[in-house]
Amino acid sequence: MNLNFNQALAANYRSPSQIIRVLSEAWVKDNGYCPNCGIQPLAEFSNNQPVADFYCATCAEQYELKSKKAKLSNIINDGAYDTMLKRINSEDNPSFFFLTYSAQLSVNNFLIIPKHFFKPDMIIKRKPLPATARRAGWVGCNIDLRRVPDSGKVFLVKSQQIIPKDSVQQQYQKTLFLRQQSQQARGWTLDVWQCIDRLGDKFSLQQVYAFADDLQLKHPDNNHVKDKIRQQLQVLRDKGIIEFVGRGQYRKVL
Repeated sequence: MNLNFNQALAANYRSPSQIIRVLSEAWVKDNGYCPNCGIQPLAEFSNNQPVADFYCATCAEQYELKSKKAKLSNIINDGAYDTMLKRINSEDNPSFFFLTYSAQLSVNNFLIIPKHFFKPDMIIKRKPLPATARRAGWVGCNIDLRRVPDSGKVFLVKSQQIIPKDSVQQQYQKTLFLRQQSQQARGWTLDVWQCIDRLGDKFSLQQVYAFADDLQLKHPDNNHVKDKIRQQLQVLRDKGIIEFVGRGQYRKVL
């Protein structure tokens, strides 16, 4: 994997945004691979495809690319709010590649967040554009990556270090069970998983219970939050995300 952009590809472009789009998409095409099945290279959708940028011709996974200079931040600018909500709630929503690059146009970080980690509360509505704007009233959105469990951030390149492909695929495939859940069940699993991420590598049931009030706010129709917490800990244990070590104590596996 070559971490440097092929700058010669942008010789005929003047707009900085066009240059980065051309260079980053070319880099992913030449160096990226499908984290699900490992196939390389990825195929490109036609320009202006409304769903995604790349797809795997073998397993049909779809990917959209977001590129940014410098550090990877927790808040990522995206497009129209309503469109984004519809996409993440659809059956064919893409997973997202996030790429950060240096001033020297080389890749710093390249990661994927699989589509099954996206839920509506990650999509933050921005203020409508003012009446003086060319697209007055248009409402954009941000993606809040803080709401994604650490295990849902699968790095292919981290701090300019290339992660072995087998490790990438193992981490990616270990979370695919989320796709078999209903949207409501997946929401509970992800919310409890996110709470666990705020604890140490070893934690207790009582520590997770401390998030009960927060979870109640997210799920106001459920009057048995602690029961749901225990249920979701069992789900995460059965899927190998955490281990039960006895007497209300757990340990993270990933």
